This record gives sequence, structure tokens and C-alpha cells, in this order.
Amino acid sequence: MNRRNLLLLSTSTLHGQSYLHYARNVIKSHFDGVRSIVFFPYARPGGMSHDNYTEIARAFFKDLGIQVIGAHALDNRPEELLQHEGIFIGGGNTFVLLNWLYKRNWISVIRSAVESGIPYMGTSAGTNVATLGIQTTNDMPIASLPNFEALGLVRFHINPHYLDPIEGSQHMGETRETRISEFHTYHRTPVVGLREGSWLHVKDADITLLGPHSARIFRAEQTPEEVPSGSNLSFLESASN
Repeated sequence: MNRRNLLLLSTSTLHGQSYLHYARNVIKSHFDGVRSIVFFPYARPGGMSHDNYTEIARAFFKDLGIQVIGAHALDNRPEELLQHEGIFIGGGNTFVLLNWLYKRNWISVIRSAVESGIPYMGTSAGTNVATLGIQTTNDMPIASLPNFEALGLVRFHINPHYLDPIEGSQHMGETRETRISEFHTYHRTPVVGLREGSWLHVKDADITLLGPHSARIFRAEQTPEEVPSGSNLSFLESASN
């Protein structure tokens, strides 16, 4: 799948900032010339309706001159996705999100749209489901799934909101690095530890880490590697074969 235009953000909101504010310019550039996008609000497990979550996205994109249509309004007509010019899948619980995508038969439709060149943006859970599978999410499995396979728009895994161990902490629970190491006892697919405020830009076969932070790259039976912002990460897809 080399005809891709993906913006994969670690998060939607940074501390002390409004929704998507930190990435406004890159989002504007990503959807340049786009008049309408379909927003997938399925990741919120409760406390906020799909309509209310869509309104939050709609308010942000209105300032960019882009119309937002909630995917839940198209649940019985997923093929209408191709009538719009962009896709945005928001954050929340990754298990809930992927469960909805399967139940509403969105998986193949989204893949086809991306293959046709429609720009895709994900934040947090929306970034997780763009990968091969959701086994490296931080979320609790509060919804059952037919399997862990996700959209496969990129051929590796991501851990959004990646956190480094806190020096001097006496907490005895597993770190993110430990959890990813556990994943690699069963799988060989590389994992990108994507820190808050950073993102991956995928254009055709090129994958670039952007934003203010380095990322931590995990590969089976190898020492984790720090890569600086601006790095080309396309090698990860060949490493997963």
C-alpha cells in the first residue's frame, strides 16, 4: 500500500492547550484543499455521545474551513465515505474503537479510501488502529473483538503516549518498555514509542518522524534505539516482513 497520505499523532491534546492546537498547522497542511472529512467518534466508551464528540472535532475544523461529518451518520452506508475527501479517527479506548469498526463494516472501506489517496489522520486510538494491530495500546480491553488485526495502513505497531521510566520512582509495576518487550516475546513486528506532541507523516513509501521529540524504536531481540525528529522510519516496514 504505497499510495498513502497519513498523519499519525500520538495525542489530540497537550497539557494546557486546547483540542489539537499543538498540531494545527500540520493538520491544516495535511488537509490542504479538502472540503469535507469523515470523523470517527467511536473510541469514547461512555460519558460522551458520538454526536457530542463529533461536535468537538467539528468546532476545530470549522476554523480551517473544513466540514465534518460523523461516521455514525453513515453507519448503514459506509460506501459514502468515498464521497468525502478526508478521514479522521479520534482517540479514546482502542478496543471500543476497533470493535465499532468491525461491527459497522468499516475496515475494508477505510483501507480502500486510503489506497485511493484520501488523506487519513489519527490521534491516539486512531493512530493505533492505523497499524497492523492494537496489541501495543495502553488501553484496557473493555470490549471484545473478533481479533486484534487493525487497518494495516502501516506495517508495524505504535505505542502512542509513550512514557519513559521515571528516574527514582519506587513504583514496582511494569514500564512501557517492559510491556513492549513482553509483546516481542510473541511477535517480531517493530514498535514505535511515540511521545506526546510528536507524530508520523506517511507519504507513499516514506515515513518520517516529526515534532519536538525523539521516538524510541523497539525490535525483537535488539536493544531499543532512540531516533531523532526528522528521521526516516521507512525501514520499519521491511523489518516487519
